[in-house]
Amino acid sequence: MVQHLLQLLRPALRLSVFTAAVCLGSLWHAGDLRAERPPFTKNVPVWEFQNSGKAQPYDYDAPPKGIFHTIQFSEGFEEEVGYRRGHHMVAVSPTDQFHPDTRVVFIVFQLHQHYLSMQVTALCYPEAVQGMNPMELVTEDAMELTTEDASGYLQLFPPTSGWKPGRYKVEIHVGWEINDISLMGTMRFDVVG
Repeated sequence: MVQHLLQLLRPALRLSVFTAAVCLGSLWHAGDLRAERPPFTKNVPVWEFQNSGKAQPYDYDAPPKGIFHTIQFSEGFEEEVGYRRGHHMVAVSPTDQFHPDTRVVFIVFQLHQHYLSMQVTALCYPEAVQGMNPMELVTEDAMELTTEDASGYLQLFPPTSGWKPGRYKVEIHVGWEINDISLMGTMRFDVVG
C-alpha cells in the first residue's frame, strides 16, 4: 500500500522539484538582471517632471484654447444648418472694437468634439475704464451646451448707463461652477467713443 502511494505521488514530487528548480533559477537570473538595470531617476517635484521643457505653460490671460476651435467677439451671428442638420453659429462682423451705443457684444465660438454637456460662462470686467472699479462685474452670460452642440454664442449686454469708453476684460469659464479651475482664458475688447 505504501509503495502504491509512492508511485502515485512520484509525478507530483517530480513536478514540485522541477518547479522549485525553475524558481531558484529565475531568482538567480533576476539577481543578474538587477545588477544591469539603470538606477532610478531622482525624485523631482511634479511640475518639473511634467513640464520637461517641451511643453509651454497654459496662458490663462490669452483667449481660451482646449475645447474651443475658434472664439471671437462680433457684432452679431447667424445660424446655419450644417453637417447632419446641426445648427452652427457663425460670427457676423467679427471685431474687438465697439461703440458706446452698441446694444450687445456677442462672443461666438466653435467647439472641438466633446463628450459631456457643459456650461460656458463669460464674466465681463472694466479693465481700464475711467471711473469704474476693475474688479466690479459689469455683465455676464452663460450658455448650456449638450454633447451635440458644435458651436454657441454668449451675449454681453451693457450696464444701465451704457458702455463707457475703455478696455473691458472677459473671463471665459467652462463648467457648472465658477472658480479658479473653470477659467479657460481671457479675452478683451475696446469701447471707442
